[in-house]
Amino acid sequence: MTDHADLLFRGGPVFRADPARTRASAVAVRGERILAVGADLDELVGPRTEVVELAGRMLLPGFQDSHVHPVQGGLELGRCWLGEAAGAAGCLDVIRAYREEHPEVDWLLGGGWSMSDFPGGTPTAAMLDTVTGDLPAFLPNRDGHGAWVNSAALRRAGITRDTPDPADGRIERLPDGSPSGTLHEGAMRLVEDHVPDPTPEEMRQGLLTGQAYLHGLGITGWQDAIIGPFSSLPDPGPTYAAAAADGSLTGRVVGALWWDRERGLEQIPELVERRAALTGGRFRATSIKIMQDGVAENFTAAMLTPYLDGHAHPTGNAGISFVEPTLLKEAVTRLVELDFQVHFHAIGDRAVRECLDAVEAARAVHGPDDLRHHIAHIQVIHPDDVPRFRQLQVAANMQALWACMEPQMAELTIPFLGDERAAWQYPFGDLLRTGATLVMGSDWSVSTPDPLAAIHVAVNRAAPPEEVEMEAGPFLPDQALDLGTCLAAYTAGSAWVNHHDETGTIAPGMLADLALLDRDPFAHPAEEIAHTRPVATWVGGERVWGEP
Repeated sequence: MTDHADLLFRGGPVFRADPARTRASAVAVRGERILAVGADLDELVGPRTEVVELAGRMLLPGFQDSHVHPVQGGLELGRCWLGEAAGAAGCLDVIRAYREEHPEVDWLLGGGWSMSDFPGGTPTAAMLDTVTGDLPAFLPNRDGHGAWVNSAALRRAGITRDTPDPADGRIERLPDGSPSGTLHEGAMRLVEDHVPDPTPEEMRQGLLTGQAYLHGLGITGWQDAIIGPFSSLPDPGPTYAAAAADGSLTGRVVGALWWDRERGLEQIPELVERRAALTGGRFRATSIKIMQDGVAENFTAAMLTPYLDGHAHPTGNAGISFVEPTLLKEAVTRLVELDFQVHFHAIGDRAVRECLDAVEAARAVHGPDDLRHHIAHIQVIHPDDVPRFRQLQVAANMQALWACMEPQMAELTIPFLGDERAAWQYPFGDLLRTGATLVMGSDWSVSTPDPLAAIHVAVNRAAPPEEVEMEAGPFLPDQALDLGTCLAAYTAGSAWVNHHDETGTIAPGMLADLALLDRDPFAHPAEEIAHTRPVATWVGGERVWGEP
């Protein structure tokens, strides 16, 4: 007697995300695993089999986000969220409405504003005061590397014209030296230290809200890029561990433990202890996050040569390396010895090189490993360093949504990089051609976690036509990727970097982590990729989002 499937998809297409990019038209699932893949599996249908007719809708492995902050994103969705606001006036309108709707709050928290909405990317406290009054406000921008604060928050933190800039940040100032209301990088902590922490229940709700949002986009697993106290949030590690223990964590998650850049090698024993204490169930704290630099828009991304001043003249500022390069090499060498994956943040070409140099130093001591280190963001890569990703087996962790021409790129980035460096941005095509392993993530809540939006940009090197804010063609079109490569990077690639080796492809014996799309994006023009929407999501054969 034939053993029946619990779940059968039939009528194709099925994108398997295998190396040969093969297709199928039917997939059978029993329990948490894929039972069979083929063209006709109707013999596996029994009286209790749930049959899903694909009818032209594409089934593929669940997306996996290789760099994301779901707890923060989930919390921000319930706070004063400015991600959809249009311009400075729109931000102020949203803040005013939130203030009126929430008279009970002691702090106005939220964020998500775009630097391009304000002159020089630096909103002022005076603007914010008009809608907040004496209620202190702390609003990080969409990339999380700067914050907009009002006068009440500056007073609460004791920040005046005499307050020095921290070593890893900058206080934006008015002509008289007084704080203007924008804090960059480490200067954010001057106010953050006074912001009340969310309660454990608020953290739990943030995780569940963020998880539901990700599942609704076809995402079945992810790597949380900061497990530790950072920004205005406490450590989400205990929140994940509790959710993994009680079964409410439905996604498969790797946590990247935060490397405190104000400390050195003495923190490593603590990281080993935290890995052991937090790992369990569907959560594994097996990666280390090292933020090596800031971002280009506020001139804290670490560059090999100085930024320009907007008139093509070199300045004296080449950005900040948050971890001294010699210490970085020592740290990575020690972390590799202890079987930690290293997850780097690197935006500038100097930061990328310093991260690659650190992996090279570790390999010189320990030889090759299978820890699957990766560098996220990789905005500017010197051409000499592009082939080193393959040579050192370092994955290129792409946040592809940013690889297009939009106001922030045109006004706050390119003029200060200069033409040569601007042409080195997001070199995804060159990384592919030189043999690098490509993985994809979103950095939500910095930007949308929608994989199809990011894939649209990676293929077209442009935002969807309905979202274009300025007249511009494709951004560095030679660096575009094809649709199949992008889908594989966001499924098999990210599953590989997350060590989720039983996921990422559709094959017998693999875990049934699956996403169903409303169409076959290969059957539509590339300009319509972003119109593709998820219909349902399964983790281990269990539907976690979508109607039957």
